[in-house]
Parts: sequence; C-alpha cells; structure tokens
Amino acid sequence: MRIAHFVQRYPPALGGSEAYFARLSRYLAAAGDDVTVFTTNADDLEAFWSRRAHSFPAGEETIDGVRVVRYPLIRLPAHRHVLKALSLFPAPRWQRLTLSCNPIAPGMWRGPNQSFDVVHATAFPYGWVLACAERFAKKVRVPFFLTPFLHLGDPRDGRDRTRRAYTSPALLSFVRAAVKVFVQTPSERDALIELGIAEEKLVLQGMGVEPKECNGGDRERARRAWDIFDDAVVIGHLANHSVEKGTVDLLKAVERMGGAGVRFHVVLAGPEMPNFARFWRGYRHAPQVRRIGVLTEDQKRDFFAGIDVFALPSRSDSFGLVLLEAWANGVPNVAYRAGGVGDVIRDGQDGLLARCGDVAELARALERLVTNAEVRRRMGEEGRRRIAGDFRWDDKLALVRAEYEKAAGRRG
Repeated sequence: MRIAHFVQRYPPALGGSEAYFARLSRYLAAAGDDVTVFTTNADDLEAFWSRRAHSFPAGEETIDGVRVVRYPLIRLPAHRHVLKALSLFPAPRWQRLTLSCNPIAPGMWRGPNQSFDVVHATAFPYGWVLACAERFAKKVRVPFFLTPFLHLGDPRDGRDRTRRAYTSPALLSFVRAAVKVFVQTPSERDALIELGIAEEKLVLQGMGVEPKECNGGDRERARRAWDIFDDAVVIGHLANHSVEKGTVDLLKAVERMGGAGVRFHVVLAGPEMPNFARFWRGYRHAPQVRRIGVLTEDQKRDFFAGIDVFALPSRSDSFGLVLLEAWANGVPNVAYRAGGVGDVIRDGQDGLLARCGDVAELARALERLVTNAEVRRRMGEEGRRRIAGDFRWDDKLALVRAEYEKAAGRRG
C-alpha cells in the first residue's frame, strides 16, 4: 500500500503522538508498504509560533525506510494572538485553520503531487495539519483515517477546559469526516459516542511498549549523575514540564509531604515550558528536586532504573506511554484520574489515582508509595505482568494496517 501520514512534528522531535506515528510508519515500511510522512520542520513545540525555538531544515529525508517531508513554517507577528482573534469568526471550517496552537505550513496545504491508497492524520488540537490531510484525501479520493489522541481532562467536571477545547465543533468535524477513528481508551470511545459519533466508526486500539527499549539501565550510575548517594526514594517525572502535564501539581504535592519520615527526592526529566519556568522561580523546595532535561535513549533507561515511583498527574494525556515504560521497569505509577490515564492505571493494583486537581490527595498517594517499599514492589510487579499480555506493539500496529487494507480494498 501507498500510505500518507500527516503529523504536526516528527522525530527527532519529542512527543507522544510523534513517537507513535514514527513507530507506526516504521512498522508499515518494514511490512513492505510505501510510507510518506508529511510534517512541519518544528523541533520544539514553541517553533509553531516562535522563530526563537529550534526547527529542523525543511526538505525531504529517509528515516528507517520512511520518506519524511518537512514543510517550513511561517510565524505571524503575535502569532497566537492573531490566530485567536481570527478564530472568533463562527465557522468551524475556518476555526480549525485558526486555532491558536496551529503550525502554519503553506506547503502542506498545497499538498503533494502524488497518489496514495490511504491518508492517516494526527493529532488534536493541531487543526491545520488535520485539515491539510483531509483536503488531500478528498483531492485524491482515498480513505481518510484519524487518530485524534483526545484529551478529556477531569471526568467530574462537565465544563472542563481541556475537554471543551478538544471536543470543539471545529475539531469534531475531522472525526465526522474520517472513515475510521482510532481511539486509545474506553473513555475516549465513550466520549465520542456521547457526542454523536457512530460507534462503528471507532476502533479501540490502545498503545504498546517494547521493554528492551526502556529497561536495562544502571541504577547506581543514574543516582551518581543525580547526586543522590543514599537510600532515598526517588519520584520520577518524564514529560514536558508544564501545568498541563502535572509538573506544577507534582511539586506542590511534594511541599505537603514534609512529614513523610522517609528521605526522598524528585527527578524531573524533559523539556521545560514557559508556565513551569515561571512557577519554578518561586518554588521553595528546589534542593529536593533534580532537573535533568531532555534524555538520550541510554539516559532514559537509567532514569527508569534509578527511580522508585513514577508520577504523571497530567490533565492532558489520552493514554500515557510513559506509564507503560515505568511498568516495564517494575515501577508503580501515580497519576490523576483524568483523560485516558484513568483507564490505563488500575487504582490500588498497579498504581494509585488521585482526583484531578486534588493536590492533597496526590500528596497522600505519593506518600503511601514513598513510605512503603512492599507496596511499591507489589504494584510495580503487577504493572510489569500486564505488559506482556495487554500492551504488545505488534498487536496494536497490526490492527491499524488491517483497517487500512479493508478500506483500500473497498475502494479498489
């Protein structure tokens, strides 16, 4: 099959949907398919709106058998503010091109001059990329697939800001246009059904993990690098450091754990977003926290080997691949009951869940694991056990290819 993937960024850019589409593209290319990825030249997320952020050279290259076309971005003066003002015009097809987070790549809009059998796009809320993919699929008359990675926020709050943003009429128009929509959790599927999407259009997929890619690290080497030489418990966090990913709430919870009675540290890995940087300048418990930045693959293995608890109190994850990587290392997870994460973690069995935004409950969950090595061991091993049966990449990726073949066969 000739397959076109449209995604907002592509590795070596870091991100969950970016990493997933790279894996899917490699899998399809290894199966003999002709795969082309159409993306922007952004490396940092901020490159969508800021010239100061890092970008890759525009153009074409081949990565692991996959042809990758990176289109150059244009940034308007006061880019996000201008787009937000333009989006006030009440027309969904206009609004999906003017979402304030959008990467604007005119070359992607013009589209490639070639034919494909299927077009598959990701991810919400980057409406520009999705609109380019849908437009191209219509132009060449091929099936349009979508993986939205829908973020649902706090399930208790019907007015949740994240949920409203990700289920706007502009973005839901892509769901209605797609022949099939891949969803990652029952919560994501059920939310779309409640919004009027036909159940037969939705394919429950889920994510996977390859343990050899994330385990086998050196615990002692990691702790030496972090300047942690005692038997302290380490809470790890690997994400874009931001309010949305829960970094700020995690550190607020740490402030409430002063009476835990056990020495512990927090290790933050990943790039830092502006709202976290503003918070960090006034944070009082900084000596207890190690900020280690973006990790190489070897450093990531050491990270998971060196920690005892993994925390992801995120408001904006449709699944949370890093949770599987923690389990692959026998590490239990603590997270908010938000988005798809609440479906992935089995509260009290392989991790602990706190109510979204409840910093006090998050602190209690962390303290329970920090102070009880046996509970950490039991929950971590239960997570490791689930990996082999529930989260195999070959099963997840084969499901996507089978849907491609069915749609391409009907078209033929």
